[in-house]
Amino acid sequence: MTEQTQRPAPQHPVPQDAVASEAVVPEAVAHEAVSGRSPLPAVPPPAVPPPPAAVRKDRRVLRAALRWTAVAAVFCLVGAGTAYGISRMERTDLPGLATASDGRWDYPELVRPPLPPGSPGPLQAGNRAGTHHADLRALVLPAPRGATVEPGPRGTDGWVPLKDLLADYADAEKRRELAQKLTDHGLRHIAGRDWTTPDGTRTRIRLLRFGTAAVSETLLTGDLANTGAPAYPVRGAEYYALDETFPPGAHMKGVTLFPYTETEPYGAEQVRQAYFSAGDTIAVITQTREGGVNAVPFRQTVTLQTELLS
Repeated sequence: MTEQTQRPAPQHPVPQDAVASEAVVPEAVAHEAVSGRSPLPAVPPPAVPPPPAAVRKDRRVLRAALRWTAVAAVFCLVGAGTAYGISRMERTDLPGLATASDGRWDYPELVRPPLPPGSPGPLQAGNRAGTHHADLRALVLPAPRGATVEPGPRGTDGWVPLKDLLADYADAEKRRELAQKLTDHGLRHIAGRDWTTPDGTRTRIRLLRFGTAAVSETLLTGDLANTGAPAYPVRGAEYYALDETFPPGAHMKGVTLFPYTETEPYGAEQVRQAYFSAGDTIAVITQTREGGVNAVPFRQTVTLQTELLS
């Protein structure tokens, strides 16, 4: 029987350099840690690309931000342009803000004639006589656009003859009485203009010039007009009432105004009439229209003529 001897398992030899390295490295690391130096140069960690879903989301957010920025810029430009456009438009041109016409006539731009150098206006403090130094014929209100202007006066150099003024009054006795009062107060000239608008309103303006403002004021308040009715009714109207609804803003300082309206029942036509004095001049404005004279253009006409004479 063969005797078997148990042998130990073979052991592979460990290389000496490996043992040395295992022994040296920990010692070197400890030495470097104490000295504060890193044993190896710092290497940044590799960049990890974001997930594809995150990239797509970021791009969508960027595109949305750019899109809304562009939209906001467009709205700013459009808003600025719209605001400028509205500021340049009339109220009646704006949808939703349009207002129906109140009946005013379209008068041309009013321009007073130039005064001689150094001459004050009729209502200025330095003009005690209230003299109109401008040509009275140039101070007559022009007709509104669209109106038919009647032929000019048949007098000399465009002045209205006294007989044409008196023809507006029906009563013969009243005409003679009025003519005598005008003569006694030193009437110098009469300027005027007549027109008819498309709605059938006939307008007649007469400007009567006297020597001083004191004379015209006295004649107006003492002989021609009062708070009840004009002293000399024109043809087609007998009963008047003072128009107390006349806008207060139309009563200018230094101007004495009496606006009248024919009261009902009136005939086929209604008459509105205004007397006022401004400086050395008395203005008589008469409007007639079948079915009734509109208040707005009447007051507009009186106000504009007042401004020209002030």
